Amino acid sequence: MVESSVCHPLDTIKTRMQLRRQQCTIQAVRARSSLHEPGMNTRSYSSLAEPKFTPLHSSLSEPSNIHKPHAPTPPVVTASLGPIGTARRIIQREGFFSLYKGLTAVYAGIIPKMAIRFLTFEQYRESMQKALGPPDNGDQYSVSVNFSAGLASGLTEAILIVTPAEVCKIRMQAQYHSMMDPTQLSRRKYTNVFQTAFRIVKEEGIRSLYNGLYPTMLRQGCNQAVNFTTYNIFKKKVCEIQGKKELDHWQSLALGGISGGFGPMVNNPLDVVKTRMQKQVKSPGKENKYRGIAQSIRLIYKEEGLFALWKGITPRLMRIIPGQAITFMTYEAVSSACEKRGWFQ
Repeated sequence: MVESSVCHPLDTIKTRMQLRRQQCTIQAVRARSSLHEPGMNTRSYSSLAEPKFTPLHSSLSEPSNIHKPHAPTPPVVTASLGPIGTARRIIQREGFFSLYKGLTAVYAGIIPKMAIRFLTFEQYRESMQKALGPPDNGDQYSVSVNFSAGLASGLTEAILIVTPAEVCKIRMQAQYHSMMDPTQLSRRKYTNVFQTAFRIVKEEGIRSLYNGLYPTMLRQGCNQAVNFTTYNIFKKKVCEIQGKKELDHWQSLALGGISGGFGPMVNNPLDVVKTRMQKQVKSPGKENKYRGIAQSIRLIYKEEGLFALWKGITPRLMRIIPGQAITFMTYEAVSSACEKRGWFQ
């Protein structure tokens, strides 16, 4: 919970970077919907270059027979579109606490997600190794078993917890409303995780809570397969060098952080696709732009360039590495304490 609270702004920054579509033909207009970013206009530029934003005088106006007062134009924030520039723009346009949009969805999912992850990993690992027999090298578990059990636990958590929680989180993070303006706060579409889930089900059907299920499954499966495999390989080597069976807490912390960085480097395109798919609001009679993994990757590559598939990788690594470090250190400490009390025998 502490790690999620501290690192959540990085997740919001990552989501905004992944949702930003770098394409010269795309224009963002100030709209009533809180799901459209206000006050931006893109000039023609390469999909790999940092665009500059200027105030947009929208050509889409209300009918002439309707007279309504114009809302004040949001302040123009001159900033790069990297992590720091994105954070600065969010804070200046929407307020500091906008970096914590979607945190209730994280809180709702973090405890059951971690419980399912480690419980199913241990169960899958025991069952697989028992079915295959003891490994030839004398280890308790083989590398292939650790990899397969991690993959299976990642798929399980994606189906049961992660996908619905991520859909709710991303819908809240994608809202471009100010947290400092009571009027905008009162008009926001999504307020907290339970209201968001209820509204999605009511307006779009329960299947919309599982938008992006397949990329989420692949992302989580890849992450946990790589995390558990690399962590156990590193743990074995360190224990052999030191001639002991258990790691010190600081060693678990360091190895957990290192192992946590490998998965995101490989599967970030899946994370970008997942974010784009889960932000989409289903409309009757209208086909979604992002419909599947392969189609979405091709479309993003065609419209925005290859490096668009690695958007948000910096804040994602900055969030995941310390998170995995704390997770594995806690896991080792709790497991060791339980074994000493004979709870696992």
